[in-house]
Amino acid sequence: MSSDGSLYVIKLGSSTIVNHPEIFEEIHDIVKRGSRLLLVAGGAEAIKQKYESISRPMPFLTLPSGDEVRYCSPEEMPYICAAYHDNILSKITKHLKEYGLSVYAQLGGDHGLVLGVKAKPLKAIRDGKKIIVRDSLFGQFASSRAAFLKAALANFDVVCVTPPIWDLELDSYINIDADVLAAHLAVDLEAHHLRFVTGTAGLLQDIQDSHSTIPDVYADDELNSVEGRMKQKVRAARLAVQQGVCDVSITGPHTLNKGGKTWFWNVESDLSDLDLLNKVVRIPSVSQDEHELAQYLLDSIRYPSVSGNIDEAGNIVFRKGNGPHTLLLLGHIDTVPHVWPVRTDSSGVTGRGVVDAKGCFVNFIHMLEEVDVPEHGSLLVIGAVEEEISSSKGAFFIRDHYSADAVIIGEPSGEESLTLGYYGLFKLHITIHRAQEHTAAKDSVSVIDELYSIVGEIRHRVREIDPQSLSSLIDIEHQNEKGFLTVRGTLNFRVSPEAGNDYRKKLDLEFGEGVRVEVVRETPGFANPRSDMLVKSFVRSFVKQGKSIRYIKKRGTSDMNTLATTWSDVPMVAYGPGDSSLDHTNDEYLHNKEVESSRAILKDVVVEWFRQRTEV
Repeated sequence: MSSDGSLYVIKLGSSTIVNHPEIFEEIHDIVKRGSRLLLVAGGAEAIKQKYESISRPMPFLTLPSGDEVRYCSPEEMPYICAAYHDNILSKITKHLKEYGLSVYAQLGGDHGLVLGVKAKPLKAIRDGKKIIVRDSLFGQFASSRAAFLKAALANFDVVCVTPPIWDLELDSYINIDADVLAAHLAVDLEAHHLRFVTGTAGLLQDIQDSHSTIPDVYADDELNSVEGRMKQKVRAARLAVQQGVCDVSITGPHTLNKGGKTWFWNVESDLSDLDLLNKVVRIPSVSQDEHELAQYLLDSIRYPSVSGNIDEAGNIVFRKGNGPHTLLLLGHIDTVPHVWPVRTDSSGVTGRGVVDAKGCFVNFIHMLEEVDVPEHGSLLVIGAVEEEISSSKGAFFIRDHYSADAVIIGEPSGEESLTLGYYGLFKLHITIHRAQEHTAAKDSVSVIDELYSIVGEIRHRVREIDPQSLSSLIDIEHQNEKGFLTVRGTLNFRVSPEAGNDYRKKLDLEFGEGVRVEVVRETPGFANPRSDMLVKSFVRSFVKQGKSIRYIKKRGTSDMNTLATTWSDVPMVAYGPGDSSLDHTNDEYLHNKEVESSRAILKDVVVEWFRQRTEV
């Protein structure tokens, strides 16, 4: 259970719930990755079983289109509610508890959790005649108690909601399509991922061919092959992407991961070689929620002679060639929060992570297709996880389990600049714990005042070691409990490469009883010389493209610093499209022309580097 993990909304049909309980193992895996999960369940099979169990005929209406729909009159509503309680909610709760998960489950209409409005009277055909059905309790979504749902999601591993919902004006339950309900709740809750699990391998081009999965549905696609109940899933999926949920797919049969998958994109199909970039940006991958993007890339990248896998840390790894000389293109696939709808225009794309640093990494992936790796070479392309948080889990795993002769880091430098180095990161947690006393007492100093005083002293001590360092107090937490006051601050330093690797040993962080200073991260700075083979490859590429190279050192930190702690003799630079001043802002925007021009430069660099290795 996580109060701030990514949010999945998963819609399951009752046939999956009743006949394919293995789906709950997949749900368990999502929760254990730290995500929050809202389960929306349909009831067609469960309602059918309920009616059969009480030997009650289930009424249907024939629409003018010829489609049949269940007739939900006021007399039938109690049986429908009972079917959801007895055959859906109870089964879901039982299965999830078997996996040790806590569950909150209810009908959407209970306590007015989800509100709706009864639809207009239905036109139907009965005995060959057109009739108007006025008492059908079928309706449309109006609103949800989103704050309550968010609180429940923070306190339970899985929250489950089913139809029917509640009509305040009628003071009655009304039925609603579960796919549509899932889409609306995903929008209301700003879900990161929306999945519709169905009985087929995603959306099929030919319903008779189980292998005819349609991989992508773009905004301008017509889906003339869609029939029956699948039409409603398509409507719901499109509703969600149109209203801001970027990562939407139909999966199956009766599985989230092991079958076919159809993705829905809020962009038109004519994207040419910018297609992959626009998709990658649309799959949210906030730090510790990189799984969906990594799996999408693993499933999608199918280039000749390229192998792929997701390693133990969660990094997505591709390799082309098996020669002894390895060039590593290292990007990262995680982003900082918050995720907002991605938008594409004629000039570029905006969205979380497009600059930092999905545009850079997608260019790396294109090298797998565009570059012929020589017999003596190996091109290793890795998208690391957790670069944006202090763990740097992906980079540490790469440092300890891979090797390379040179490294290009995928970070935005701008197409005409090459990043030779980064400041390091020195991160501290400062905790002060004191007995409470009256603020008017003689010589009384609040714990917050004391925190500021200690922060000032630490800054002074670090500047004596590294005059070029930068610092920022990025967080303060305060607690008053049982007569004791506790304050905790997080202090970040950016440490220059000139400070060396042993600056920590020179620093005194002792401040007496009641004060604890914990070193969370101590990654030194790194700067690459201009004279090695890798930099020369960039110089030649820039000249070939008619550009002058500009060298920069950044005051931020990247995975370059982590690798450099042990890969001391490996040349490393950073290059990629984008304006790094937009990193971590709500204004990230990447220009198509810069993506394409930087990709051309990168291709020449990779080819040139392998050529030089041959001549050595």
